[in-house]
Amino acid sequence: MNKNRSIISGIDWWTILLFLIIAIFGWLNIYGAGYSFDQTGIWDFSNRAGKQLVWLATAVVLGIIIMMIDEKTYDVLAYILYGAMLLLLAITPLVANNVKGSYSWITLGPISLQPAEFAKCVTALAVAKYMGRYEYRLRDWRDLIVPFALIGVPMLIIMVAQRETGSALVFLSFLLVFYRQGMSGYVLLFGVTSIVLFLIVIYFGGTPLPLGAGNTGILVSTLVIETIVTGWLLLKDKNIKSVIFIASGIVLIYGVGALLCIWFPINFNYVGIISLIYSAGYLAITTIITRHNRLWWLIGFTIVELALCQGCNYAFDNILQPHQRTRIEVLLGMKDDPTGAGYNVNQSLIAIGSGQFTGKGYLQGTQTKLRFVPEQDTDFIFCTVGEEWGFVGSTLLLLCYLALILRIIYIAERQRDKFSMLYAYAVASILLFHLTINIGMVLGLLPVIGIPLPFFSYGGSSLWGFTILLAIMLRLDAARVNKLQ
Repeated sequence: MNKNRSIISGIDWWTILLFLIIAIFGWLNIYGAGYSFDQTGIWDFSNRAGKQLVWLATAVVLGIIIMMIDEKTYDVLAYILYGAMLLLLAITPLVANNVKGSYSWITLGPISLQPAEFAKCVTALAVAKYMGRYEYRLRDWRDLIVPFALIGVPMLIIMVAQRETGSALVFLSFLLVFYRQGMSGYVLLFGVTSIVLFLIVIYFGGTPLPLGAGNTGILVSTLVIETIVTGWLLLKDKNIKSVIFIASGIVLIYGVGALLCIWFPINFNYVGIISLIYSAGYLAITTIITRHNRLWWLIGFTIVELALCQGCNYAFDNILQPHQRTRIEVLLGMKDDPTGAGYNVNQSLIAIGSGQFTGKGYLQGTQTKLRFVPEQDTDFIFCTVGEEWGFVGSTLLLLCYLALILRIIYIAERQRDKFSMLYAYAVASILLFHLTINIGMVLGLLPVIGIPLPFFSYGGSSLWGFTILLAIMLRLDAARVNKLQ
């Protein structure tokens, strides 16, 4: 009895309140997204709104059960749950039906569940347990091998075996947890730069240089890498001498290459590659002479990014699925497909724009009522909010999410042990990733990859997964009261 009282007294009710506000508002908009003049009422369990109400009720019960379990259980069973989830993820493609090219859904009687939604939770537990050890210190890249493996294995299974790109990419959100624990910002710089270079190579890949001297994509990419290298030396290392030597050498190499291109059929991409090799070679010699070990990172960055540039076209043509390539091309403006890959986004923007400042009113959205927006109660449900509730409603919803994420970060910082802190940061990172990607793709700022809006989109697996994620965090936080006594 005393234990139950301590749990209740330790629960963060502000988090639960924000969860209920978002979930109930989502339920109302699920009904609005599917509403038509001949539709039955909101309490009819044969429609999606009624089904979502059942999912919501069961999610609340599930959350209560999770918060009644002893908090030490999640620490003790973290690796066991992780291993069991990996096994389930590996089995899923063997028993799952093909759903839009994905093999990620398991049918259990009248319901279908997506194990990938629950994999995020157990992975967060495993990562928090490993990095939360007393003796663990994030000193260099070798300390990241095991955490990277913990998130990489389920990510690869989901992406390759289940062919579910969106759910797999969510695991990248754990990088924010690593960053909080002291991971170098250079890793994030490397990741962002890799994405930028990939888009540059793809966008400019078909643009030839004059006189058949290569393609613009590779050339622009090499210039971006060289700018980052010299900028890092100038701003971070304040090594003006090295900047002058590298910049002068690059200008000389490009100048000689430009002159030779006038008389000889030289591929100018090789000129850019030679300039990068020169930069890396100069840095290597400088590092050996001065024993300035930090420069090794810059050398590795130069070499790896150069290799990635050369493999971008292969990855785009041979690894990505046709529909994924089309979505990227539409996003970059390389292809105009308003009735195909670009249809969802175009109709979504029309719906959001038509809502203007205050919206058309609840159940009054013509775009949603007439079914112009596909997946309008799942991945694209935010357009329903924009049309019926306008800028005001959309802003209030985003502020609720902001308040929830900030509250979770606050909870993370007040924990007494690293395991609970790291798990809470994982929860915040996953929610932030889902929110950013979902809103970004609905607004046409990011490719459409099929990521639901947390606690808001229709779907039992998604709602249960996020509820479990949040409930475990609340249970760990509630135990903080006993640790303070």
